[in-house]
Amino acid sequence: MNINETIAATILEGFEAMMADFMEVTLGAQARFEQAQWHEVHAAMRLRLTVYKQKIGDIEQQCKVLADDALDNINSWQAVKIRYAEMIKAHPNKLIAESFFNSVFSRVFGHVAIRSNTVFAGVEYLDAKAINADEVLIEFSFQKSLQQVMKTMLQHFKFQIDYEDIDRDVDQIVDRVQEFFAGIRPDDGDISVKIFESVFFRNKGAYLIGYIDLPDEIIPVALPFMHNEKGQVYVDAVVLGSDEISMIFSFTRSYFMVDAPIPAKYVAILKRMMPHKEVFELFTAIGFAKHGKTAFYQYVASYTKQLPIEQQYASAPGIKGMVMLVFTLPDFDYVYKVIKDRFTPPKDMTRKQVEQKYSMVKSSDRAGRMADIYEFKHLAFDKRRFSDELMAELYKEVPSMFEISGNALILKHVYVERKMTPLNLYLPNADDASTYGAIDEYGNAIKQLAAANIFPGDMLLKNFGVTRHGRVVFYDYDEICLLSECNFRKIPQPMNEEQEMASGAWFDVKENDIFPEEFRLFFTGNPKAKRVFNQLHADIYDYQFWQGLQKKIHGGYVTDVFPYRRQKRFKRLN
Repeated sequence: MNINETIAATILEGFEAMMADFMEVTLGAQARFEQAQWHEVHAAMRLRLTVYKQKIGDIEQQCKVLADDALDNINSWQAVKIRYAEMIKAHPNKLIAESFFNSVFSRVFGHVAIRSNTVFAGVEYLDAKAINADEVLIEFSFQKSLQQVMKTMLQHFKFQIDYEDIDRDVDQIVDRVQEFFAGIRPDDGDISVKIFESVFFRNKGAYLIGYIDLPDEIIPVALPFMHNEKGQVYVDAVVLGSDEISMIFSFTRSYFMVDAPIPAKYVAILKRMMPHKEVFELFTAIGFAKHGKTAFYQYVASYTKQLPIEQQYASAPGIKGMVMLVFTLPDFDYVYKVIKDRFTPPKDMTRKQVEQKYSMVKSSDRAGRMADIYEFKHLAFDKRRFSDELMAELYKEVPSMFEISGNALILKHVYVERKMTPLNLYLPNADDASTYGAIDEYGNAIKQLAAANIFPGDMLLKNFGVTRHGRVVFYDYDEICLLSECNFRKIPQPMNEEQEMASGAWFDVKENDIFPEEFRLFFTGNPKAKRVFNQLHADIYDYQFWQGLQKKIHGGYVTDVFPYRRQKRFKRLN
């Protein structure tokens, strides 16, 4: 075996080891759920995020030992790539294996050395329709009554703990399904329900995911399971329809743990259920975030190639940030964020601190209220697509963060987030009902993040966005911190006229001191929004509200996170 073949084999062995380590963490999800080990759930989530990067580092070191100086010969990597491609030609996880090879190469040479003859630059984009993935589904035919079908299905997916009341759950599932179909007979013989053979786990929930297969369409379905106070399991809701299921797989959620040894098959079915979601979103949602990033890159390359060159990147709508330069394409669903060379006063922090905040988001429970991020280094764009105004802004705000090579503009470090309508731009055009809903969502977002031990820091309306589902999501992370690290205080009463008339704080203020009474300033210039917020969420102004949450968190409390509307939850009265 020559050195090129040895390196290729070593990388493939590393890929297999990475998948094994990834699945080892994933396969513990059911036991953690059954034993209500909620802190271990979050620890496992963070651990699994490190598996890929750790294995890339291990393989780089092994290759250095094996190849010595030959490892730095970029020309030899053409032969390594050719041999590796032969090795994975029939591999069931070929696409992810290609992404892994690219990561190893980038670790050795850096992104600037990437060429199509040394990496899989045109990583094949998954054709979900072409994959025969039905083998990962279990079919339950509606030959029997709907009650019998649903009970058989629940009994098939056994947990090592008892049901609270399986017959009650079956009755409520049947009632909700029949209500959804509104007159259509879902117990006809040519109808069945097809469920993934593996249960999906996330946070404190377990989910059966699949679809009801009708003659002319499919209806996606999810059954979330929760724990009760006695260590029993119950069905919390039934979620039906593509839009509702897509909220469970939202970009604001933590990644699922699901026993999917061939992830592409799961993604193919999920794409069938949620056709408006892109393949990269679905790979990411089931935990394969690194390959999701690769697939995102392919998606963007394909998307921009189809656009006329006149469609240009420009600054994103909204108030310009003090820390980030943000730009996008007019009809593109994502924004690019680059850390500025110098921050606009009064921001007083370093680039390193901002990067740490964004890393924190990736490893935190986003609770359905923070947008996920993709992070790229040395990402190339077509310079011709950058407007003159944006180019001037790049030279002014981030001159150290890009370089130009021919028609390529290369950003050295950039974050990508989902585009949303900034809340401060949404509200001026909203009617009373929409304002009420958005401000209620805004308050709920703050509270749900806090319950997940996240304090947003800067809670100005401009730092929150409205999604297509009407949810309000936080997306500006440079000031976030753990709620448990904050010191919430009441503003002291002045003791004399001099203190009362002081222009600044006359009392001692430490770095982590937070005064919730000051949050009223976030509504300056929007009295209607302020009235609604005061009606719905005035407790956010009270330092005791925040201290109460801290006490629960310090006591080990882990919040419940529901990725579906609360009115969908079943009643649990026996």
